[in-house]
Amino acid sequence: MWNVTHTKVLPLRAPLIQPFRTALGEHTTLDNILFVIRAGKVNGYGEAAVASHISGEDVDETARCLREAGEWLRGKDVREYLAVSAHLHERYPDNPAVIAAVETALMDALTRIWGIPLWKFFGDTCRTLRSDITIVIADLEETEDSARRFIRQGFRAFKIKIGRDLDLDFKRVTAVRKAAPKAEIYLDANQGFSAAEILKFLKLLQKKRIKPVLLEQPVPRDDWEGLKKVSRSTKIPVCADESARSVAEVIRIIQEKAVPVVNIKLMKFGIIHSREIALLAQRAGVKLMIGGMLESSVAMTASAHIAAGMNCFSYIDLDTPFFIRDDAEHNPYLSGRGVYDLRKVKAGIGIQPKGL
Repeated sequence: MWNVTHTKVLPLRAPLIQPFRTALGEHTTLDNILFVIRAGKVNGYGEAAVASHISGEDVDETARCLREAGEWLRGKDVREYLAVSAHLHERYPDNPAVIAAVETALMDALTRIWGIPLWKFFGDTCRTLRSDITIVIADLEETEDSARRFIRQGFRAFKIKIGRDLDLDFKRVTAVRKAAPKAEIYLDANQGFSAAEILKFLKLLQKKRIKPVLLEQPVPRDDWEGLKKVSRSTKIPVCADESARSVAEVIRIIQEKAVPVVNIKLMKFGIIHSREIALLAQRAGVKLMIGGMLESSVAMTASAHIAAGMNCFSYIDLDTPFFIRDDAEHNPYLSGRGVYDLRKVKAGIGIQPKGL
């Protein structure tokens, strides 16, 4: 009943409604990997979202590592998830998407066997979550069209990708503010600026009376002094994303009081370390964002379970199913305006991938 008997590694591909562009690169299609385990009478599903331009991972190598991990996993007891997690982190330190996919499938199977929704692994109550929506890097016309479309759809928080062109970024942010005057604005530079550049950018926005509610990863991930300088030079909360890719880096952020917010993503940490980091941050008074790479409803909904169960996330950024054709529409727990309501999940993540 508890032992893993079979594993599968399958392609998870789909068209996007528009290119997903950031300062680091772009996706034109979803090209992820689905990891499936069989334990007892249930299947567990996990997803590896390979963001080569961010983590350096490769789709083919990730698939090979998942097949290798699947071979090792056969015969293991799903209740030994801590031992499995420790092995994965030791074996695949440079391929966190492998860790995320295997751990998610394992916890999906475990909670399906238990007959409980995944959120109950993280807490006693299920919080309803409302996600922001990303405004990807694009020309001014496409930015305006996206803002108007998402406002009509019901979104009220916009995460604007910046970091390639300061002048165009300024025009894009002001255009979004004009289209959505009452919406919250998050800025995500994806390491695209120096400390001096982003502080200049914020002053330009201040002159237009635009005050973002969050500024994510304004400088290169290894520029710790720049990150701290930005955080200490503005009242806007600064969030570490690429600078927070391990438990050790999050501990450093806490110790050095580098920034007041950290972005937790399954594809950086896996499930078990995500929970540990959330607990560490809570105790230290560091606020949390739950986010992701370009992920389908499998991984995004798993992340929603973490945030819904732990109830300690101030910023919800779980919107990428809306960029994948026909994905958000087929997620029974995600509304068209970005609200995740997991109270009707009977067991596990509650997502059944298409064709399986």
